[in-house]
Amino acid sequence: MKIAEQLKEKNIAEYLLYMWQVEDLIRANDCDIDRLRGNLILKYPEEERPALEEWYGNLVNMMRAEDVMKQGHLQINWNIVQNLTELHGTLLASARYPFYHTRYFEALPFVAELRMKGHRQEESEIETCFEALYGILLLRLQKKEVSQDTAKAIESISSFISLLANYYGKEKRGELELD
Repeated sequence: MKIAEQLKEKNIAEYLLYMWQVEDLIRANDCDIDRLRGNLILKYPEEERPALEEWYGNLVNMMRAEDVMKQGHLQINWNIVQNLTELHGTLLASARYPFYHTRYFEALPFVAELRMKGHRQEESEIETCFEALYGILLLRLQKKEVSQDTAKAIESISSFISLLANYYGKEKRGELELD
């Protein structure tokens, strides 16, 4: 819970990937707060457990209410993807951010390829980027090899999303000048 709060303030992209991982962790425990308590919460110091149990319990309840117990993401996480997508469009429409345009156009061929392979052309480019980053995170957690071409694509996508997350933080702090 503290990690999520810190990431949300520091880097929205890392926060979103973390929250997707939390969703999968909850699913791995069958969306059962008792299993989460036994497998996870009890490993934390006693003084942190009530807040963690409440946080995980709320997430479990949201996942049930939103019917994302098997797959998908919570609306609170989709809202972040939507906010990032909107900011992305604003940045692309602005002549003030040529470096952002450069990063985007460097990543675009990889994003287009992923969208074609995934047969999910209806999702936003930002969603495709996060799906790719999360997929690589899962592969690395499983200690699976990543091809050189995939590593190159992920490096470009990661650089682009990192810049978008940086601009998101600036916007939230009122430091981003938009047209």
